[in-house]
Amino acid sequence: MQVYVMCEIPNNVMLIDEFSELFDGFSIGSNDLTQLTLGVDRDSAIVAGSFDEEDPGMLKMYRLAIEGAKRNGKHVGICGQAPSDHIQLARFLVELGIDSLSLTPDRVLKTLSEVRGLEDEAAPTRPFLSPSVAQEDPPAPIVLRSR
Repeated sequence: MQVYVMCEIPNNVMLIDEFSELFDGFSIGSNDLTQLTLGVDRDSAIVAGSFDEEDPGMLKMYRLAIEGAKRNGKHVGICGQAPSDHIQLARFLVELGIDSLSLTPDRVLKTLSEVRGLEDEAAPTRPFLSPSVAQEDPPAPIVLRSR
């Protein structure tokens, strides 16, 4: 059995090399990571407008998490609202090399289309979601979840 850890606090990102010694992979929790990185309560009517999963600081956090996981040979995915709400962020994550995206059902087709477009640009060096990928090298999963 593989054990993945949620990467949803800045400490998990900053110490990803150390956490890589303990876990088989990472799942970036974009909602909590954004909230804790930016110091913004997404549920507060007063400051929720400052909650931005595409903030430059967040883009750097995603980059650090994905590059750190890859550097350590670990799987890294994202489970949060960000890739469903922001197609350009989904593209950014795929370009960084993320292994899996968790998406709401209403965004799967649009996001899949974008990711496959990236695959065409990168082929044959990086198969993201190609149905023609060999059996021993399965495509990155798209995980559906309800809103």
